[in-house]
Amino acid sequence: MDKKAAEKKVQELHNLLNQYNYEYHVLDHPSVPDSEYDRLMRELISIEEQYPDLISPESPTQRVGGEILSAFEKVEHRIPMLSLGNAFNEADLYDFDRRVKQVVGDDVEYVCELKIDGLAISLRYENGLFIQGATRGDGTIGEDITSNLKTIRSIPLRLKQEMSIEVRGEAYMPKKSFEALNKAKEENGEEPFANPRNAAAGSLRQLDPRVAASRNLDTFLYAIGDFSETGESTHNDGLNLLENLGFKVNKEREKCANIEEVLQYVQKWVEKRPNLPYEIDGIVIKVNSFEQQRELGFTAKSPRWAIAYKFPAEEVVTKLLDIELSVGRTGVITPTAILDPVRVAGTKVQRASLHNEDLIREKDIKLGDYVVIKKAGDIIPEVVNVLVEKRTGEEQEFLMPTHCPECESELVRLEGEVALRCINPKCPAQIREGLIHFVSRNAMNIDGLGEKVISQLFSHELIHDVADIYRLQQDQLLELERMGEKSVTNLLAAIEKSKTNSLEKLLFGLGIRHVGAKAAKTLAQEFGNMDALAAATREELTAIQDIGEKMADSIVTYFENEDAIQLINKLKNAGLNMDYNGSRPVEAQSISSSLAGKTVVLTGKLVKLTRNEAKEKLEALGANVTGSVSKKTDLVIAGEDAGSKLTKAQELGIEVWDEEKMLEEFNIN
Repeated sequence: MDKKAAEKKVQELHNLLNQYNYEYHVLDHPSVPDSEYDRLMRELISIEEQYPDLISPESPTQRVGGEILSAFEKVEHRIPMLSLGNAFNEADLYDFDRRVKQVVGDDVEYVCELKIDGLAISLRYENGLFIQGATRGDGTIGEDITSNLKTIRSIPLRLKQEMSIEVRGEAYMPKKSFEALNKAKEENGEEPFANPRNAAAGSLRQLDPRVAASRNLDTFLYAIGDFSETGESTHNDGLNLLENLGFKVNKEREKCANIEEVLQYVQKWVEKRPNLPYEIDGIVIKVNSFEQQRELGFTAKSPRWAIAYKFPAEEVVTKLLDIELSVGRTGVITPTAILDPVRVAGTKVQRASLHNEDLIREKDIKLGDYVVIKKAGDIIPEVVNVLVEKRTGEEQEFLMPTHCPECESELVRLEGEVALRCINPKCPAQIREGLIHFVSRNAMNIDGLGEKVISQLFSHELIHDVADIYRLQQDQLLELERMGEKSVTNLLAAIEKSKTNSLEKLLFGLGIRHVGAKAAKTLAQEFGNMDALAAATREELTAIQDIGEKMADSIVTYFENEDAIQLINKLKNAGLNMDYNGSRPVEAQSISSSLAGKTVVLTGKLVKLTRNEAKEKLEALGANVTGSVSKKTDLVIAGEDAGSKLTKAQELGIEVWDEEKMLEEFNIN
């Protein structure tokens, strides 16, 4: 076969194989037997072997798994992948419905979908070609798992339309695949996976894509990253578009005219859940109208227009054998129930948090009791109650200690707190937990430096504070258990790489009380560098949105501590970056703009820019873009078909711009 004929044949085989693959894996309705598909695949492989330059990224032959990776690259999501708020009963759903109607009125339609128990993924296509797939990660930064996602046959490598789009969905392992995988693991003497969710996540985080290819994973797509770019007006229309593009979308979705129909849908799937060929852990309820979604907006963590109803947790009975105490990085003493092992929601449970002494007294928990266990949100084991009727009289009351189990310092209960706390700053447990926090994913994110390695380094007295991490030498690490030359080389490289992290990562890693990851980023953006933050006054801190009095006091107190300043200086000398690397606030950029410091709300449909483009440009000029109109709003920018937000702005006498006025501010004609 000459080259020209080969090119034509390759395109023909692509079309046939993609169609047959779509029918089999997406429609679940194959039109040809497996033998015919295999014959065509062998023919394509043969041609590609003869003409390697005809192999393209979208070829069906590229699904078998490529080269083994050394690590996953980080991916910043253009649009954050936010988590959903939870509902656990009818009252929560009615409350959600009430909150929605307070903003958009009574005319609301919902879409209900099954909440697939898997791993959230984001897929990017350019001109119809699949170019990148990523995990959700922390919602802002995920991991590039493109090679592994290409092995999932329900993910199209080329769309049915040549469009650029980002879509979100869930990768999961069907029950049948999970059972086959665990059977094979047990036959090989390996530990089986606890549940299909863990199996799917573990498969997609394999550095060898051939492993992922062997696991028979599947997907359901459920959202478009930016619906304003596609022209659809409802979420249901968006799902239909995904189907038309060739994605697998769950067929069990349903439009509901009111919250009563939502409750009927929920009850139906509470009963039918066991009969599905895949695991679900709840129902997702979304406002159908995109315009109403825009009006409702977002909180810092989740959209106000969607909620996840979580199925009632499975409850089991087991015996409480002991109560163990641990000391956290802030000195809080946490009691943990040690249980007779029992399976709950698919995993073996041996421990459950008891939170504090008050909870133990409130539930009348004694050593030797039989207790009811469940997993809160199907994730965290907790003790529900004690089976008093099963007591024999041999049970023993548990007494919290008066002194720290690690350093023997006297424990205190601070005013307004329920927890006992060790306030010794040199407590070994607090130092160790602080080190573990410092290297964690949302902080300095040092791969290979997990809890066990930190504990070894600490017990061998190789590290005493976080600055010591940057003084570690290869010969010291090689002496540790399970640390070979390759592991040590990779770890030292990860430590070196972490020096370049942006300021907010370091701030969060330092463990300043009340300063979480979001507040750390706000502070880094506002002050730009560590020295400016260290010099900030309480008044300067509380003037910043989202920084309250408690947090401001904690920050000022931290930087007044001589030990903290010495630690920061040690980190500076070790070469750590002390500046914010992201998009800087307006003062730091010396931008002159009438929008600097103003709170702005976007509403209605924009013509020349997408909503996200407008938001980015407004923030670059120093504006704080929020989702709802209030007395604190300085300006509303109203596009076409602006709704209740515009009305509210006019009622409150807030300044209103149209899109043209905004574009003038951006110097866009």
